[in-house]
Amino acid sequence: MTTTPMARPATYRDVFAVGQFRVLFGSYTLFLIGETVRMLALSVTVYASTGSSLMSAVAYTAGFLPYAVGGMLLLAFADRWPPRTVLIGYEILRAAASAVLAAGILPVPAMLVLVFVTGVPSAVASASRTALLPDLLDGDCYVLGRAAFSVTAGGTQVLGFATGGMLMALVGASGALWSTTATCLASALLLHLCLEHHPPRRTDTSAGISDTWHLNRALLRHPRIRALLLAQWLAPSLMVGAEGVLVPYAAQVGAPGAVGLLFAALAAGMLLGNLIVGRLVSPANRERIGRPLAFAIGLPLLIFMLHPAPMYAAILLTASGFGVSYQLALAHRFLDAVPEKQRGQAFGLQLTGMMTLQGLAAAAGGALGEVVTPALVVTLAGGTSALAALVSWRTLGPARRLL
Repeated sequence: MTTTPMARPATYRDVFAVGQFRVLFGSYTLFLIGETVRMLALSVTVYASTGSSLMSAVAYTAGFLPYAVGGMLLLAFADRWPPRTVLIGYEILRAAASAVLAAGILPVPAMLVLVFVTGVPSAVASASRTALLPDLLDGDCYVLGRAAFSVTAGGTQVLGFATGGMLMALVGASGALWSTTATCLASALLLHLCLEHHPPRRTDTSAGISDTWHLNRALLRHPRIRALLLAQWLAPSLMVGAEGVLVPYAAQVGAPGAVGLLFAALAAGMLLGNLIVGRLVSPANRERIGRPLAFAIGLPLLIFMLHPAPMYAAILLTASGFGVSYQLALAHRFLDAVPEKQRGQAFGLQLTGMMTLQGLAAAAGGALGEVVTPALVVTLAGGTSALAALVSWRTLGPARRLL
């Protein structure tokens, strides 16, 4: 069913009054905290073991790239399996993988393979979670619910990076990874006890690799959906090329201990952007400011050519992260563009493309960091992100500008 955005912004009180949303929100928070700690612990561990910017970036993106595989092979199941079953099963799988990583029984290459393989179903889990939101929230409450998830992503990453740094200082990377195991199990328990059963959107039995490919192609052939996907993918994904070299950048400027600050600053910018734009800006005005916000993702990163000190670098990263809130202007437009029975797959495709491009951009940034300075890599990431915003300039404008 197509819904119409409200004339005024919804309130977080409206959104959190929905009990099932609170359950989904709580499990997502636990998921993000554990995942953030795992990514930081794994990236730092690999860099300490190898001294390689490329390997550090590969470790950081090992949880991103499986989206490409899952998105190509498994997305059709997002509309055919109950969301509760998918989410609980994935949390249990993550818990088992984190426990193996924490045990320290694998060499670095095997650790990366494990993270990659167990991350393949993440595309289906993310699609199921995101597609459940419009079933729980109507109108602008849906947009604010998406904003709340993005705010949570920023806030829990700030908390997760800070917590991960403290945990590694206190109990080492292994202890930090055990904490991820605990958050996975806590999330699975919350979903098992509190999330209601929601039936699958489709009951046919044709789900599989060929069906996933067929539906993905059909969605991408639709001009409106394709334009909205590219507008959501390109600018923020290219910016992630900078994230892939933040660990060596901190070392380059003589402050290796500031890596947590840099990651947290970017996450804090995303938190503030989604909080302010989602809550204080009306639906119509969100669309009006979508273009400058998207352009602002890359512009602050150009200043990294001056090799800013960690505190100034953190301010620039915060400004860059704030710009990601432009996606709120496209949230309801994308929901209305996709068929309801394919909603899970459509959201899965959106998430798959985003995560895949982010992983490739971070890996490319790490590879480039082997031959040029990390500061130059960040600068180039900012420049390509700004160019991507220009490419999607027409789509990023108010809806009436679209044909």
